[in-house]
Amino acid sequence: MALNKLAIDKLNLQNQRLLMRVDFNVPLKDGKITNNQRIVAAMDTVKYAIEKGAKSVVLMSHLGRPDGSPNPKYSMKPVQAELEKLLKKTVIFLPDCVGPEVEKACANPAPGSIILLENLRFHLEEEGKGKDATGNKAKATPEEVQEFRQSLRRLGDLYINDAFGTAHRAHSSMMGEGFSQRAAGFLLKKELQYFAKALDNPEKPFLAILGGAKVADKIQLIENLLDKVNEMIIGGGMAYTFLKESSGMEIGASLFDKEGAKIVNKLLDKAQAKGVQIHLPVDFIIADGFSENANSSCSTIKQGIPEGWLGLDIGAQSICQFRAPIKRAKVIVWNGPAGVFEWDKFAAGTKAIMDEVVQATQRGAITIIGGGDTATCAAKWNTENLVSHVSTGGGASLELLEGKVLPGVAALSDNK
Repeated sequence: MALNKLAIDKLNLQNQRLLMRVDFNVPLKDGKITNNQRIVAAMDTVKYAIEKGAKSVVLMSHLGRPDGSPNPKYSMKPVQAELEKLLKKTVIFLPDCVGPEVEKACANPAPGSIILLENLRFHLEEEGKGKDATGNKAKATPEEVQEFRQSLRRLGDLYINDAFGTAHRAHSSMMGEGFSQRAAGFLLKKELQYFAKALDNPEKPFLAILGGAKVADKIQLIENLLDKVNEMIIGGGMAYTFLKESSGMEIGASLFDKEGAKIVNKLLDKAQAKGVQIHLPVDFIIADGFSENANSSCSTIKQGIPEGWLGLDIGAQSICQFRAPIKRAKVIVWNGPAGVFEWDKFAAGTKAIMDEVVQATQRGAITIIGGGDTATCAAKWNTENLVSHVSTGGGASLELLEGKVLPGVAALSDNK
């Protein structure tokens, strides 16, 4: 899909009302925000808009899964105080996100106003479906969805989307329907710039490092990347399915994906036909149970994994063998850890790959870490600023790498 989209820095914002879709889906505990990272991430775009003379910035987001009806537990209200702290100015909070009262408040605000709307998902029309007051499944009619989108349209003159994490959802607030100019904020712009470097015309050699548990979940990802990459490292839980199918290795109680197993040889054949070198682990750190304190040992492909034991990380030889393709690569996309990195005993493989990817970045390679668990690894080892880009969207980055069209990106105006 085309990633060259109109961005906020190409627009004249002077005296314009901005309706901005952000991702403020932050974790809350007892009504307090426990991690403000997503709010901080949007600040560059918000501050830029005010500096460039925008009349107002109306911020809209979802939080949690209220399923289409108001629920105080998922109110955006706690975000107001956090925004005021970060921006050092008053933020107006509105108790709804559409309707006559909201439209009136956003029609002619004082210049430089920042307005935060209540949770978009308090309305069925945002996602199109949810649950009614009695907990039964409910659906919004096309007319209701249209009315909801028209009400959002009245809240601004220009539409800005800075919510990459929701870009794979065709939700009402992601479409910017009715706006003549729909632009990306700086967060979304950066995501698109980096993914374009990997997907549109990457420098070679291009390496994909894939991990995670199930082959079936990553089939489309592997299929799409085999058309683009020169080399691929496969680690994590899905490596055991590959090894059992391709070489008959005994994998003990390790993760085995029955559905994914059916397609392993087809994927390996495609790799061979495309001249893509596949690197699988050759040794493993194994444990006698899925526990942080389990007894652990080492094993190789030849030895196999004994019954009742399971592979939880890659071994020293595998780490050694994976270094060469990482050193060769000019572009690296990494999606999925090599082992159970949450437990220190089984984190060495993922940590070693991270160290190599950081060194590759220092040598000038473009290194992109997909969202989700791999982004958590980067946060755990403080390497977020030591690689080229850590994506903010797990599902969205995965779908982009799978070759899918992201509705929230497709809806943006093209960069002429």
